[in-house]
Amino acid sequence: MQQIAWFNRTFYFHETQNVFPALIERLSGTPVRLEEKVSSIAPNHLEVKHGGSWSIKENIGHLIELEPLWRNRLHDVLTGKQEMQPADLGNTSTHEGNYNAKPIDGILATFRLVRFQTITKLKSLTEDDIFKSAYHPRLKQPMRVLDLFYFVAEHDDYHLARITEILNLLETRQES
Repeated sequence: MQQIAWFNRTFYFHETQNVFPALIERLSGTPVRLEEKVSSIAPNHLEVKHGGSWSIKENIGHLIELEPLWRNRLHDVLTGKQEMQPADLGNTSTHEGNYNAKPIDGILATFRLVRFQTITKLKSLTEDDIFKSAYHPRLKQPMRVLDLFYFVAEHDDYHLARITEILNLLETRQES
């Protein structure tokens, strides 16, 4: 089964309850899930690209590269900006990050650190803060802090699932 491409996904943000503590738990678990997922993968498989897509290392590197965007967008909302900072839709920093040349332990440690920094900020928010909003430039809709970090959690899961797809492709190749 192949998942829908990230830029083809649509999001509807209608949650009225404070589910933010659960989102913090979900976001806090991403480093552990990544570490577990790659722990038994042969090092040379971490750098395999299929059909022009990113390798496993590059998928994790992409998560590292986007973490400052999530924090900047949080800052935009909390400081009352009307519109959130746009993303680099070309993913320049991911492509230039040269993640395939870096050791996986360092990549994972870096992601753990940058995610910890984000989680620390999230834990300091008030309930009023999580319902503040700004306009998301690509989705063309308002997004509250609660919605923003639901979006981040979905983005994490998208890349975890993408890593699983890569692993499945590698297993299929080995069986042939």
